[in-house]
Amino acid sequence: MYIETETTPNPATLKFLPGRQVMASGTRDFADPESAEISPLASALFSLGDVTGVFFGSDFVSVTAAQGTDWAALKPQVVAVLLDHFVSEAPLFAGGDAAGFAVPAEDEAIEDSPEDADVVAQIRELIETRVRPAVAGDGGDIVYRGFREGVVFLQMQGACSGCPSSTATLKQGIEGLLKHYVPEVTEVRAA
Repeated sequence: MYIETETTPNPATLKFLPGRQVMASGTRDFADPESAEISPLASALFSLGDVTGVFFGSDFVSVTAAQGTDWAALKPQVVAVLLDHFVSEAPLFAGGDAAGFAVPAEDEAIEDSPEDADVVAQIRELIETRVRPAVAGDGGDIVYRGFREGVVFLQMQGACSGCPSSTATLKQGIEGLLKHYVPEVTEVRAA
């Protein structure tokens, strides 16, 4: 088995492609070792010591390292953990699958007003078809969190979370796209 590695716009994050499906649907973001306890793979990656974030996409795993970490030393360790996991065909989550794990957590969402249903549907469609595929290409994900009074709230995950260019992506890229297609949108903010 060969695991391909790609850089991301976030210098602290590398994207690892095992050449097979990682998540059957959705994504999963682990920001700390405690949240990773539900996944043997994420736990093993955090146990390397210099790992500060793990993100599972459909066909990739993004790993974020602590500031000042030497990727030349950490990368072979990450590849070894990934190889062990995928070659052994171990489950991604304790219990075997991702059933019951909601991403994003619903309690973090901003409740949309029923009268904005058409606008919200347009926003969600644009995010799913135009934004998420581009962000996934960079090793991350973007999650819709809500729409209120013209403002769209989005959360960056994986390689995009904490990326130096994420603010520019939100303000110049995504905000411009949404304003163009959905005139009711006046601003995009990080949630």
